[in-house]
Amino acid sequence: MIYYACDIPEDLFYDVERDVWIRFDGDFAVLGMTDVAQTRCGKFAALSFREIGKKVAQGKALVTVESAKWVGAFPAPFSCEIVETNEAGFAKNILLANKEPYTAGWLVRVRPIDLENERGHLVTGMEATEKYQARIQELKINCLRCID
Repeated sequence: MIYYACDIPEDLFYDVERDVWIRFDGDFAVLGMTDVAQTRCGKFAALSFREIGKKVAQGKALVTVESAKWVGAFPAPFSCEIVETNEAGFAKNILLANKEPYTAGWLVRVRPIDLENERGHLVTGMEATEKYQARIQELKINCLRCID
């Protein structure tokens, strides 16, 4: 679904408040910053990844993101252990999340620790679309992607 040029794929899960998308894959999950979040952030300038094997509590930083507009945490949507980062991808092209937030621009792959108790706020499909439409209107966002 595209809304105000913001892409909201209906096959992903979202932590709307934290602007995190989640693609579950067996016992693991790939996480990234939503199109809405990368637009609000602006062009990435630097990323500081936590180390592989680190256990991170829900809401705590998995990655620190620096852009021309903002410095802040990319938060964990649920408690997890980092099993892989996309540090090498961002080393080759710092704008990966600005160009392809849902594919090449993923940030971390994690193993959820307490998903059953911490997944109640995650939404997908039409519910995610409706929540993001309201958020986009409230924040007056019109998504833009970096191009080559």
